[in-house]
Amino acid sequence: MSERKNVLLINPPVAKPCEPPAGLARLAGALADAGRPCRVLDMNVEGMLRLLSNAVPGDDRWSLRAARNLSRNLDALRDEKTYRNFDRYKRCVNDINRLYSSAAAGDARLSLSDYEDRCLSPIRSEDLLEAACHPEDNPFYDHFARRLREEFEHGGERFAGFSLTYLSQALAAFAMMGFVRDEFPGVKIILGGGLVTSWMSASAWENGFGGLVDHVVKGPGETFLLGLLGSVPEAGGRKISASYAYDVFPLKDYLSPGMIMPYSTSTGCCYGKCSFCPETAEGNRYVQLAPASAAAGIARLAKKHRPTLVHIVDNAVSPAVLRALVNEPPGVPWYGFARVTEELTDRGFCEDLKASGCLMLKLGIESGDQEVLDGMRKGIRLTDVSKTLKALSGAGIGTYAYLLFGTPWEDAPAARRTMDFVVEHHEYIGFLNLAIFNLPHGSPDAAALEAKPFYGGNLSFYTDFVHPKGWDRRKVRHFLDREFTRHPAIREIIKRQPPYFTSNHAPFFVDTFC
Repeated sequence: MSERKNVLLINPPVAKPCEPPAGLARLAGALADAGRPCRVLDMNVEGMLRLLSNAVPGDDRWSLRAARNLSRNLDALRDEKTYRNFDRYKRCVNDINRLYSSAAAGDARLSLSDYEDRCLSPIRSEDLLEAACHPEDNPFYDHFARRLREEFEHGGERFAGFSLTYLSQALAAFAMMGFVRDEFPGVKIILGGGLVTSWMSASAWENGFGGLVDHVVKGPGETFLLGLLGSVPEAGGRKISASYAYDVFPLKDYLSPGMIMPYSTSTGCCYGKCSFCPETAEGNRYVQLAPASAAAGIARLAKKHRPTLVHIVDNAVSPAVLRALVNEPPGVPWYGFARVTEELTDRGFCEDLKASGCLMLKLGIESGDQEVLDGMRKGIRLTDVSKTLKALSGAGIGTYAYLLFGTPWEDAPAARRTMDFVVEHHEYIGFLNLAIFNLPHGSPDAAALEAKPFYGGNLSFYTDFVHPKGWDRRKVRHFLDREFTRHPAIREIIKRQPPYFTSNHAPFFVDTFC
């Protein structure tokens, strides 16, 4: 084994297999800049393709068709022409998902965007450790066992870094860590990523993974990992890297019509005042790259890699960064999440954004009732939301609106006012995301509410509560299912939703629907 302290970075399944993970791309770029190049395994897309190739379909017509057309469907999702016909696109995605779900045996349930187990929960540490004790039970075992043996027997890596962003990745990640610990006990295991940061931000956090994991990392991992590998990080405290490495990923394997290039200009939230927001509850500090540097970095990387689309993965792209992108466009189409601000109510500014390459903006509207928004401390006015939707639509920029139902300030009449607002603005809304409110553990505002058991597990972020207006989850679901989604104008928006890939593929359909 080489004496050099090599590291293998791993992206576990399951997440949407459409683009490289932004966190690992940034981490790999920072290591390369410091002369510490690493190897990266995107076990998410690798595992999906391996399971699909070995899947034994059911004997029903749909499953047999999905198996027969697998290669053709995979190629179709990598071809931009497919995205000109939404019905064909949906058929390809649903056929692939049908075959993928059939590859899971026993208690596992798989889709292109999720992985669940009927017996093990990713929010119970004892279940995660159980997954680590029995990696052979994981549906991805055959593939990850072979690939990890190849890496650690021949690559000389001394560290294995697992990045967790979503709960759907946790069970597979722990199965892989258990395998590494059992077969390669000399390899040091590092666990980090957005999900891990959220776990560690909880006041009741206790590291119950000590026998399995050597290092648990909170927040951006560049400084920690560089120090571990023997490099001296730059002074100045917590920073985020502007360097990214994308060519360490299997770029031709992702299910998108060309490369989607993820890039982060900040961590935390540029607003950070919304009640019950996980960012607020976790106390995550906002750190942003200099806007001009961020825009220049995106443009430089876009020129090098020629992506089909840039995905700015910030919690909210700040107005300063939006202005910087107008001043120095990336040269390729881009999209991201943004807050409703004065800039976006200006049709001229939105046209400048469009000229810079902006295809779509995701907007956290949350509610169509002003009192609910004020209670949430959202900091936006419905009059500005209306102007923003119209300005963006008029400029040719797609909108992906996020709505949140069942907050403590909402009741049935307020929810219907949200429905009325959406109906009134339906021609300006390209896509919708509907969510039911969860109460974060540790939220400073939660003390005023009566909590009750919710998702059982010591790693759960949320608790249920007695709704002060009687607008409980059951009533909210009934309203969404029986009223909101059945309105003809809203139903037309919902029908546009790309199955499984949702907002990650929505930009490719903006010209089709908007």
